[in-house]
Amino acid sequence: MNARALLAVSALIVLAACASATPYQTAGRGGEGFIDQQLEAGKYRITFKGNTLVERATAENYVLYRAAEVTLASGNDHFVLADQTSDALSSYYSTGYNSGFGGAGFGGLGGFYYGGGYGGGFGGISTTSTRERQSYVVGAVIEAGRGPKPAGNSKAYDARSVIESIGPSLLRPKVKG
Repeated sequence: MNARALLAVSALIVLAACASATPYQTAGRGGEGFIDQQLEAGKYRITFKGNTLVERATAENYVLYRAAEVTLASGNDHFVLADQTSDALSSYYSTGYNSGFGGAGFGGLGGFYYGGGYGGGFGGISTTSTRERQSYVVGAVIEAGRGPKPAGNSKAYDARSVIESIGPSLLRPKVKG
């Protein structure tokens, strides 16, 4: 492996070590994190966008957790998923490596009618790889309500129960300091 390829591989390893999944946070400049919006009294839209290291199920849990927080903050006890979406966004990246080096040749003309020449070259191995990476955007429209969740409705959640069950598994942002 030549020095340039070794340097490229080393840089990728360093970048991979620094990369981490989008934590449970308000969306920042890059758009990763959650956004919520009140649509009308008791009705909210919640969206979470993760990077390529966040699995779909994690993004869905972040939306449910945020829905529970919004529900409790608005003085309600339960919420019903009125609508839910989950979209995969694909991106592609390529890596390559070329170990080849150039060739050389020489030739000469000996005499009036005689010509000759010699040439040579060396080729190397060239490989490229293209991979797909997916990130997920999950959204939900919820209707928050007071009292116990509606019995028999599989789209109804008790907000306090969601906080208790999902809360411990959340990836929180690292505290800078």
